[in-house]
Amino acid sequence: MTAQLKTNDLDAFFMPFSANRQFKKAPRLFASAKDMHFFTEDGRKVLDGTSGLWCVNAGHCRPKIVEAIQAQAAELDFAGTFQMGHPKAFEAASRVVNIAPQGFGHVFFTNSGSESVDTALKIALAYHRAKGNGAKTRLIGRERGYHGVNFGGTAVGGIGSNRKMFGALVAGVDHIRHTHDLERNAFSRGEPEHGADLADDLERLVALHDASTIAAVIVEPVACSTGVLIPPKGYLKRLAAIAAKHDILLIFDEVITGFGRLGTPFAADYFGVSPDLITTAKGLTNGAIPMGAVLLKSHIHDALMSGPESAIDLFHGYTYSGHPIAAAALVATLATYHEELLLTRAATLAAHWEERVHALEGLPHVIDVRNIGLIGAVEFSPRPDAPGTRAYDRFVKSFERGLLVRQTGDVIALSPPLIITEEQIDEMFDILTAVLKEGD
Repeated sequence: MTAQLKTNDLDAFFMPFSANRQFKKAPRLFASAKDMHFFTEDGRKVLDGTSGLWCVNAGHCRPKIVEAIQAQAAELDFAGTFQMGHPKAFEAASRVVNIAPQGFGHVFFTNSGSESVDTALKIALAYHRAKGNGAKTRLIGRERGYHGVNFGGTAVGGIGSNRKMFGALVAGVDHIRHTHDLERNAFSRGEPEHGADLADDLERLVALHDASTIAAVIVEPVACSTGVLIPPKGYLKRLAAIAAKHDILLIFDEVITGFGRLGTPFAADYFGVSPDLITTAKGLTNGAIPMGAVLLKSHIHDALMSGPESAIDLFHGYTYSGHPIAAAALVATLATYHEELLLTRAATLAAHWEERVHALEGLPHVIDVRNIGLIGAVEFSPRPDAPGTRAYDRFVKSFERGLLVRQTGDVIALSPPLIITEEQIDEMFDILTAVLKEGD
């Protein structure tokens, strides 16, 4: 029999994407949060430079969202959406469609970004089969891409450390080249000048596999989790044109870039590219309740409506798809975004943000800084035989000084809530600058 633990014992929780043993020797614990700040158990105030985990776009514990969750939990805690329904799920879907890029008329609800990705991949396969192209089963991801941690998303993802422990994953997957080019694009402001031609790597895979076997290609418009890799000018439009030429569905993974992160509702709007499917989560409910969604172009949805009217249209879904409390949180989140103009606010802060990000150039061991919208990154030269530790040490020191940043490899990533002020941006970078000046 397992020994009983105290309720505040740290050992029972096997933490995700964490160095568990290291963390539990010196834990970093938050007790509460409000607007732009977390608060630790000992009362320290920590400025949130990462929107929690890329998700709290409207800031923490916003009243409208909190009240919506409380009211929905008291009225209808659960109702399934398999052959049944409840009004809030339909309202939530309609409100998402109302801000979606043109042509996206339908929403399939999930519970996370990982589920959204696997759902989009399955929809792509089902679409081609419904259109009579059942041989189109191959899925294409991109090197250094991150598409969550389910089997499909891990397979199309391109981060080696996320893949190496889990075997062959899903058959029939290949990857195009990543776009990171420090030699030509270091210290670019916004979209780099060089690299649109990297989209042509999809043609290489078409030549290798034949377009008749390829169902979809999935990319993050901005590859954030791998260290904020910003697409070169013209790259995404070129990729979209190649995909369309070969009847390959283009999936934009907007789990991070959706809902205002670039100063537009979606990255598809920012880059002027119209994909076939968009995956979302995170900012969908401001991180308050787990929820994800896949946005479908109408022609894809309609192709799946070709069977008998009484038959199930897609044999896929989750117990909690369109969960009442999550749907209520979504509706309140979008209302908050609308009332405070948060879906476009990053555009008004982008110039000041860019100046502060690029002021980090020249600090010790900094080999690149990058920015787009309200996203930034600083990349460090790795320590010999200890990759990742230079950024990790700066992450810890920033936390100790009252700033939360995100460490990934030898990169510090930044993505504050969209309610941030210019004064708080200055506070962020004053703290980070001091930390970087002291680092070895």
